Amino acid sequence: MGATSSPRTPASLHDVELAALSAAGDRQAFGELVRRHGSAVRGLLRRMGADPATADDVAQDAFLAAFERIAEFRGEGAFAGWVKKIAARLYLRRFRKGVKLDLSAEPETEPEPSHEAASNRRIDLDEALKVLSPNERICVSLCYGGGLSHAEAAEALNAPLGTVKSHVKRGLDKLRERLAAPTDKTGERVHG
Repeated sequence: MGATSSPRTPASLHDVELAALSAAGDRQAFGELVRRHGSAVRGLLRRMGADPATADDVAQDAFLAAFERIAEFRGEGAFAGWVKKIAARLYLRRFRKGVKLDLSAEPETEPEPSHEAASNRRIDLDEALKVLSPNERICVSLCYGGGLSHAEAAEALNAPLGTVKSHVKRGLDKLRERLAAPTDKTGERVHG
């Protein structure tokens, strides 16, 4: 008598297997992908500047688009990266409708962190991103959170590649400085 194996549950499957099952019409498999990656997609959108409600809406739209195009996912990269790219592009389309993003504009002066942030010794990435100008924040978020190359981000933003690279570099420099800055026991940055 041979050993029988119990059926594998969606939670035990790899993303590539879940995507293949989803492409064959298995909604439970796609639901598992949404469960696994939904918070990461919403987190990316928040880092790009979306408020919580907009992040939820765009994430839902991104997963709907991903479900409709699931057969295009070949497993050559991570599913999370693929769906984040979809979400980032959807957010940019929505963002462009409501706000004119002028990537050629000079960076604004750096906002001071809130007193609450200054009193918190542990600095998280979301708080650190607040020191970036809107242009720097969206470029850094697209390239490092959304997984887009500089060229893809430039195309998505309809901006020159050099401009996107400049915003990313300035943004990363500010983030490095902000995240590396030592603080005293009150949470104030120590200038050495």
